[in-house]
Amino acid sequence: MAVIHRTTLTPSKLELLTSWLPAQPWYEGDGRRPELTKAGGFRLDDPRGEVGMEFMVVTDVSGDRPVSYHVPLTYRGAPLEGADHALIGTAEHGVLGRRWIYDGTHDPVLVAQLHALFAGDAEAQDQSVSDTPDPSVTVSSTGAAASGPIRPAAVAEAPHATDIVVDAADGGRGGRLTMRVTRVLRPGEADVADVLGHVAAGWRLPDGAEVRGVFAAVTNAPR
Repeated sequence: MAVIHRTTLTPSKLELLTSWLPAQPWYEGDGRRPELTKAGGFRLDDPRGEVGMEFMVVTDVSGDRPVSYHVPLTYRGAPLEGADHALIGTAEHGVLGRRWIYDGTHDPVLVAQLHALFAGDAEAQDQSVSDTPDPSVTVSSTGAAASGPIRPAAVAEAPHATDIVVDAADGGRGGRLTMRVTRVLRPGEADVADVLGHVAAGWRLPDGAEVRGVFAAVTNAPR
């Protein structure tokens, strides 16, 4: 189980994301510098206990209407080889020291654990409390995401999402699947054709209202 340390991170996650978000193809700020607040999320555990994983929601209040973004993050104690394009930044952790923070859709550990969540082999964890499952995160799946290892095949950006194509590592049951990670969150159901399952969770709007929506969906048709 991941341990959540009550300490500092310099620069903060919000500071790093303020610089990173405007360069993303699904950012809706029209070039504006975002004004971000933390709005929700959950975590997954790395079975090896090496990589931190957080599915973070931040809301940008810089425009005429607030926009909530879903940013899966991974925290590593050393650079991830071949993933310079996915590096959000580095920060000094008050307990763990230098951390390399990545867009988790390009991190094979997070991709594997997201697949495991769909397959029922992983459990969502509270975003802020150690060793505490988060039952508010729900998974609906037809079983298409079969148990077992997967191999990331491709990552592609969509207008409001990121598509992660994966193959069953042994070439067996499960075949090729696409996990679509929602980037611009809207309350409601999945809008992906041929959905085989989805992960739903909640976040807070700036007025304090609690809403729920789809954080990720899985389909067997690469998009």
